[in-house]
Amino acid sequence: MSIIADSADVDARAHIGAGSKVWHLAQIREAASLGENCVIGRGAYIGPGVVLGENCKVQNYALVYEPAVLEAGVFIGPAVVLTNDVFPRAVTPEGGLKTEDDWDKVGVTIRQGAAVGARAVCIAPVTIGAWAMVAAGAVVTKDVPDFALVAGVPARRIGWVGRAGRPLVQEDGQWVCPGTRDAYIERDGALREV
Repeated sequence: MSIIADSADVDARAHIGAGSKVWHLAQIREAASLGENCVIGRGAYIGPGVVLGENCKVQNYALVYEPAVLEAGVFIGPAVVLTNDVFPRAVTPEGGLKTEDDWDKVGVTIRQGAAVGARAVCIAPVTIGAWAMVAAGAVVTKDVPDFALVAGVPARRIGWVGRAGRPLVQEDGQWVCPGTRDAYIERDGALREV
């Protein structure tokens, strides 16, 4: 059974998976789809047609604009913005108010288990790889590889993280999680599990 706060605005055409929680003042638009056991924080916005896999968390005041796709287990920190317009304008070149027909929406894709830290901005179209981590306040303008740790404006890879989210350390030619002891191998700018 899902829990939806009385002050939340959930469109009747949205799908809310079993066990999901939508908290105060959150807005879930038409045709959005939340998988099972998702948590949508206070004041968060989920745009029309956005898709979230199971076990996703979207924290307070995050803005997830269509056509974003979040795979299972994705974490979106407080006040994160996933954009959807490469050339934003309120009006056409002639000065008229833009309509849906004047706009080519592009989305952010976030792969399984990835995390985006507080107040980060992901400029569509980009893909955040599986289990990657975007540091708080980063501005992502390019695709992020699986397991990458990126930070800065614009975001650049500063290390690797494992499934536990902890920075990996090099040991005997491998990258190792200090918490789980899981091992990874780096080849040609990509990381894979051993």
